[in-house]
Amino acid sequence: MNLEEKKLMSKTVFKGKILTLELDEVELPDGKTAYRECVRHSGGSAVLFVKDNKVLLVKQFRYVYGKPIYEIPAGKLNDGEDAKIAAARELEEETGYKAELSHLLDIYPTPGYTDEIIHIYFADKYKITGQKLDEGEFLNYCFIDIETVLKMIENGEISDAKTVVAVYKFLLKQ
Repeated sequence: MNLEEKKLMSKTVFKGKILTLELDEVELPDGKTAYRECVRHSGGSAVLFVKDNKVLLVKQFRYVYGKPIYEIPAGKLNDGEDAKIAAARELEEETGYKAELSHLLDIYPTPGYTDEIIHIYFADKYKITGQKLDEGEFLNYCFIDIETVLKMIENGEISDAKTVVAVYKFLLKQ
């Protein structure tokens, strides 16, 4: 069965600093039409850094959830920016670590309404350069034992999708 939907029309509803919201009219495989609300996002990069069996996590207040959450260092891609370069930049800015990166995996965090892709890298061979937070960015970082991180995932203390996926992917490769 053909599953492709064809865009017939697109209207930009909102254009912001981080995302654009489009309303698209599409033709479905059966010839009928439907509407799709599409959040366009430049994507992001994230880094899983494990040192001495401990995971480097940042804890940052996330306004939309109304609380601080644990997550691996990450950030938005700038227009045209290479994902690996963005990952290295974010790791150094947020934690002060500069490392060699290798690609771990890419994820589609919410494919039902956004085209965002998060590129996740694994950090190795590091040096400390000093944290360089962006203006208006407030976060703490810490290393947490991998077994504790797993317990935090299981009890819901860590719910960030990119972090959960990166940790489990790392453990599968061991």
